[in-house]
Order: sequence, then structure tokens, then C-alpha cells
Amino acid sequence: MTVIAAIFVFLIVILIHELGHFTVAKLVGIKVNELSIGMGPRFYHRKRGDTEYSIRALPIGGYVKMEGEDEESDDPRGFSKKSPLARIAVVAAGAIMNFILAIIVLSIISFMVGEPTTTISEVIENSPAELAGLRPGDKIISISDNKIESWDDIVNSIENSDIETKLEIKVERDNDITSIFVTPNIEDGKKIIGIVPEGEGNLITAIKEGFSNTAYFIKLMIDFIMTAFSGNVSADDLSGPLGVISAVNQAANQGIISLLYLLAFISVNLGFINLLPFPALDGGRIVFLIVELVRGKPIDQKKEGLIHFIGLILLFALMIFVTYNDILRTNLF
Repeated sequence: MTVIAAIFVFLIVILIHELGHFTVAKLVGIKVNELSIGMGPRFYHRKRGDTEYSIRALPIGGYVKMEGEDEESDDPRGFSKKSPLARIAVVAAGAIMNFILAIIVLSIISFMVGEPTTTISEVIENSPAELAGLRPGDKIISISDNKIESWDDIVNSIENSDIETKLEIKVERDNDITSIFVTPNIEDGKKIIGIVPEGEGNLITAIKEGFSNTAYFIKLMIDFIMTAFSGNVSADDLSGPLGVISAVNQAANQGIISLLYLLAFISVNLGFINLLPFPALDGGRIVFLIVELVRGKPIDQKKEGLIHFIGLILLFALMIFVTYNDILRTNLF
């Protein structure tokens, strides 16, 4: 199950990323020689038109090979023959598609979970609510004379209550209004009574949550990079493929919602990391294209290629380090 879940997550995130590059390259008239999903030995390939479509053994990467991207080419459809803005659009498209994937997945999650209502779906065992007699299906009408119209009203009424005074909670149950008196507990500095609301699917709200949660993930990544520059990030804060597989395993065991949530988080991570202005990454290529746009002429292709090659070696070194750290952390052997 872990293998299936891990392959599902890796393939979806990588496929969307590479399809972003591929689609925009086709739209601006660049010849695409190969679209490959996965790395290593190729076990399936088919050529249609100018493009060869490949699936490779290791689902840990992928690439779009465009004419004239890393070599000289006289083909008018070559990558280097297009305008800097067109090439920037192609290079940035992969990360943008990862963000769009995250928005879609997080919107689906929000719609599946639903917007919290004033009706109780679950009463926590041995909680003040259970001991007082609240039941699943009860619809909360008021709390200590405060009219309840939303879940936020419930949270605020409980949080702003006097801890020494019992709350009078009026609920609608079997078409009758019943008063139940509950004394909240304090956990982690918050007043709670131990109830879980029913969710109600709302498409507009779900889409808003998709955008909001994606923006929150991006903010987390920015905060992490800032923390890394300040020297407050340890090796345990980094994960490679093995660490991700371990996280996928935990999420899969917790259910489809957790797995989708992790998929969205990984998609945002991939998109964000790729946009960093580091050689060999999409962000590094964008930097060179912006310089070309400002100068009015490209940087020498051999010099740019050398810089990207050095960046690639450094990335491989980092990957080896985090993979070794993952092996130690997960006790693989």
C-alpha cells in the first residue's frame, strides 16, 4: 500500500510539472523531442509526431527535452530561437502547474470535509460535552443567551465564557429545544467542551480555501528558506525521496484526506524549490533569461551550461546527503 501511495503521489506531482513545461512549449511553437516521466531505464516509449513519450523505471523525476535547449540548433522551432519572454513562460510553467494542482487538491479536500455547521457530528469520549449529555445530531441554538448562527459563534462563545460558570447550551433535538449545562475544560490554553461539527460542502468556500491553503504552504516555504539562511535549520529538517515515502506511508494509513493533503504540500514544495534562483533549477534558468532580456543578447551558452552543470553536481551532493540522513532516520537497514 505504501508503494502504491508513494508512486501515486510522485507520478501525479511530476506529471503535472512536466506537462506544464510541455504544454506551454507546444503553445509557443517549440519542438519537443521527448516527454519523459520517471528517470533511469526506459520500459515504455511511443513516438507521435515530433515527440517521443517515455515512461522510465524510477518515479522520482522527469523531463521535457526541447530542441535547442541545451545544444546548438538551427531549427526555427528550437528553444533558443524563441523570445526570452516565451522561454520564461515555458520554464516557469512547471512550477505554476504544481501550484494549480495544489489549489485543486486542497479545494477538493475542503469540499469533502465541508464547512463546519452548528450541528454536532461527534462528541468526544469522556469530554465535558459527553458527561453533560450532548449528543451527535444536536443542533446548537444558543450558548448562555448568545445566539448561534455559525461554528465560529460556538468557538467564540465558549472561549469568552467564565471558566467557573456552567454554559447553558440550548440545542434542537428531535424537534424540541433542550437546555444542557456544560463546564468547559482548558487544554493547551484553550477552553473546549469536546464536540466536532458536521461539515457541509460549499463549492465557493472550498475554492477559497484551496487558494488560501496553497498561499499558506508557500508562506511556510518562504519562512523555511529564511530560517535556513539564518543558520537555524538542521539536517533533520530536510527530507529526500525516502523521507517523503515515509511521510506518504503515514498519510496513507490515516486515510485519503491525509494523503491528498500531503500530495498538495509536496506539489507546492516542488514548485517552490524549482523557482529558487539556483543553477540547474528552473529559477536559475529564469535568471539567465531575465539577464538576456535586459542585455538584449544571450549569455554564452557554454558558460551558462557550465554554471548549470556545477549547480547540478551540488544538487546531487545535497540529494545524497539527505538520502543518507533519511536512511539513518528511518532505520532502513
